[in-house]
Amino acid sequence: MDCCDAPGLMPIEQAMAKILESTFTVNETETLPLDKVIGRVLCSDITSPIHVPPFDNSAMDGYAVRIADFEQQSTLPLAGQSFAGAPLQGEWPPLSCIRIMTGAKIPAGCDAVIMQELATVTDAGIKFDSATPKHNQNIRPLGDDIQVGQLVLSKGKRLTARDLPMLASLGVAQVSVYRKPIVATFSTGDELKPVGAALGEGEIYDSNRYGTIPLFKKFGCEVIDLGVIPDDVELLAKAFDEAKQQADVVVTSGGVSVGEADYTKDILEQKGQIGFWKLAIKPGKPFAFGNIGDALFCGLPGNPVSAFMTTYILVQPLLAKLSGESEWKCPPTLPATTHSAFKKTPGRADYQRGIYTINEQGQFEVQSTGNQSSGAFRSMSLANCFVILERERGRVEVGETVNIQLFNSTLY
Repeated sequence: MDCCDAPGLMPIEQAMAKILESTFTVNETETLPLDKVIGRVLCSDITSPIHVPPFDNSAMDGYAVRIADFEQQSTLPLAGQSFAGAPLQGEWPPLSCIRIMTGAKIPAGCDAVIMQELATVTDAGIKFDSATPKHNQNIRPLGDDIQVGQLVLSKGKRLTARDLPMLASLGVAQVSVYRKPIVATFSTGDELKPVGAALGEGEIYDSNRYGTIPLFKKFGCEVIDLGVIPDDVELLAKAFDEAKQQADVVVTSGGVSVGEADYTKDILEQKGQIGFWKLAIKPGKPFAFGNIGDALFCGLPGNPVSAFMTTYILVQPLLAKLSGESEWKCPPTLPATTHSAFKKTPGRADYQRGIYTINEQGQFEVQSTGNQSSGAFRSMSLANCFVILERERGRVEVGETVNIQLFNSTLY
């Protein structure tokens, strides 16, 4: 077969390409103060309005000298001081030195700074115990880090805690970012009950939204939580209408399988369009993608691990593109040696949950978290990586090499 060993199932690579081809970037932008933009995506380039540092400054606590003076005598009288925020005032006489602190402005005419550990205070002045310093020794020149007009952050960059101090050092008080994408989400199923309620016969707790909603928020989205919708055609249709009017993306869990009470797919065929349904992936085969009105649609499987994993693997890159993020990349895979066997049947790419370690030789090793059922979420809670077993691969024995994908920051 061309696509995979299982008929009618779309390979995950093809599905991901179709998802991204159909995904737009939000157009609306807003300008926010620097302390409000962590995790937001830049909608335009940022160039530096100043040099950093804005003046030549000392990289050490020590003494500013003229090399020509230093070459004439090794003891120089102290003629003044330059501290951070309080530079030298007045003239600097020849054949003398200036006490200077880290970050302080370099006095005019200074060629070098000698660190204080190489100097001794005497009655005659400062005695230097070092050889003639090199030109610009321990001096950070103007613009050494960033030049005026230099591109510092590009459009499409998601701002991190590492970016904000740099922007602050440039005096940038506010930046323009894309608005947050809006995700409307709900779970479906008569069997689902709220956490804390007593369970009746055949009922289970609604756990999926407790995993997917935090992920949506970590992906930088606003979330509209519509709760649990029973398996009722009219109520589901109403929920879809409400969701599509408010959101950029509608994400549901459950109702996309082949059961008699799985109405989501039927409603989508009436009110929207399904781009694909059923993937060659395990867990997560009954994942649906399409659109409803102007909103994109992602139908997650009902099983907890399947819903969580497909959100991470498939919905995350969709939301990254929607938010305007240009630097998002799928975490890389790394080879690892197995310490446990992995059950596998050819036909679907299998994302099993694993625990990786690094041995004394610096090599990755991995073992299973145990029960790999799509309804057993403890295996996800224990894991720190996915063990990605190729579509054509069968059972994996101890000692074989597999590819693992370490979790990115959204899962921590």
